[in-house]
Amino acid sequence: MQAWRVHRNGEPSEVMLLEEADRPTPGPGQVLLQVRAANINFPDALLCRGQYQVRPPLPFTPGVEICGETEDGRRVITTPALPYGGLAEYAVADEAALLPAPEALDDAEAAALHIGYQTGWFGLHRRAGLQEGETLLVHAAAGGVGSAAVQLGKAAGARVIGVVGGPDKAAAARALGCDDVVDRRTDDVVAAVKDATGGRGADVIYDPVGGSAYAASAKCVAFEGRIVVVGFASGDIPAPALNHALVKNYSILGLHWGLYNQKDPAAVRHCHDTLTGYAAKGLIKPLVSERVAFGGAAAAVQRVADGTTTGRLVVLPGQKGAAR
Repeated sequence: MQAWRVHRNGEPSEVMLLEEADRPTPGPGQVLLQVRAANINFPDALLCRGQYQVRPPLPFTPGVEICGETEDGRRVITTPALPYGGLAEYAVADEAALLPAPEALDDAEAAALHIGYQTGWFGLHRRAGLQEGETLLVHAAAGGVGSAAVQLGKAAGARVIGVVGGPDKAAAARALGCDDVVDRRTDDVVAAVKDATGGRGADVIYDPVGGSAYAASAKCVAFEGRIVVVGFASGDIPAPALNHALVKNYSILGLHWGLYNQKDPAAVRHCHDTLTGYAAKGLIKPLVSERVAFGGAAAAVQRVADGTTTGRLVVLPGQKGAAR
């Protein structure tokens, strides 16, 4: 089979190599999957760089989220078991981690559902307790993680303010359903959020960026608001001033979605059933901006690493040509 493999750590475009490799052999409790579509995530770039919390042995194949087909013909979504990731024609996954792919979504959309929307649902509902009528502020609202949170916020009946960088991403955020869009490149984020909320601020803030985005969040969070820390795509991990959280009476909530697979797998399945229902009703639909041919995978991972993409880039192993 063909597989993208990493033999040394570094930037994805430099260390990902397309090679011929043997099909992986599943271990106990695992299954072999033919990869139908692989969604690119920021952790794929971190894996290449050796900066992710999991460091598989070299060489490994990145690709942490796929839509695949089992040997008995089931169409599923899952997170592959590294080092045999999804940027290959075949991957390996734990049988217990397989979830049925929603019929309402095609392969590329299904591949982009699992991590981003599960993270959004757990962050907004289990951690922050988002209520109908509240105001939700989403940083990087046109990105893969942010776009999922926007759709989930609208599905919950929240008013959604999206923060983006640039006019193209602003247009994408509006198309996703944001009630208000703030361009961080031209607007004062804090002033714009306070103006949009009559000075009150946002009840829930969803932050996959960190750095200056978090600093702005702390200045425009409402009384009894909740800041959900999802990741640090900016590369800057903030050190929050806890005295500020105390005197302003807001909560800082961390979310590591992967822990639910270990601590409460039943909750992950319940979330998947909820998301499948949302997809069937048209309430959510992953924003797949590009369907990338297999030969363009390394460049796609690099673009996600560089933060230049809108929505999701999904690699299709069945397409061997250049990216499109």
